[in-house]
Amino acid sequence: MYASAAQYNKPPTYPVNKVCAGIDGGGFGDDILSRIFGGLVAYNGNLSCYVNAHTAESETTVGWRWQTCSELAIPIGIGNNSMFPPDPFDLEDYIENCKSLYGVPTRPHWVTTYYGGHSIKLILQRFASNIIFSNGLRDPYSSGGVLENISDTIVAVSTVNGSHCLDILFAKETDPEWLVAQRKIEIKIMKEWIDKYYVDLSMF
Repeated sequence: MYASAAQYNKPPTYPVNKVCAGIDGGGFGDDILSRIFGGLVAYNGNLSCYVNAHTAESETTVGWRWQTCSELAIPIGIGNNSMFPPDPFDLEDYIENCKSLYGVPTRPHWVTTYYGGHSIKLILQRFASNIIFSNGLRDPYSSGGVLENISDTIVAVSTVNGSHCLDILFAKETDPEWLVAQRKIEIKIMKEWIDKYYVDLSMF
């Protein structure tokens, strides 16, 4: 619940604000567990039971788990400066977990080996074009995103209040103006690329 609230911290409710208000508001006690529970109640309401019911896993969830095992190992753990118990990333456990799930070994260095090193800016400058890196800065993933233009055709579009994938979801009448503007910018960029393609094509 906490991870989802952070990743999809989108308008109009901004769930992190709601969760933090529950943590800070107390009402269930001042110890860490009580405050964590206060955030849970603020997010889900005061229920008689908070056991997660079994649900069918989505293709997205299964596909993402497979991808992070087979080619995109992400070394994320929990440090000591959190309200959650420390849980550092352990590569050996990660590898064993992937083997038990899919029977495949994890390739933690595949991305840097295949795409050529650790400097994404350098690699993109040399080999890429026509990419928009869109980031909502409320999305924790944005800290690892491309947030500055790298070239004329590798551009970064970000919004301070955006969350994970918000700009590629279906538009709604309740969308804030900054989100509408972000989509318009992205569409304008793509249209310019397509127009240039057809101009280049007509010259052959």
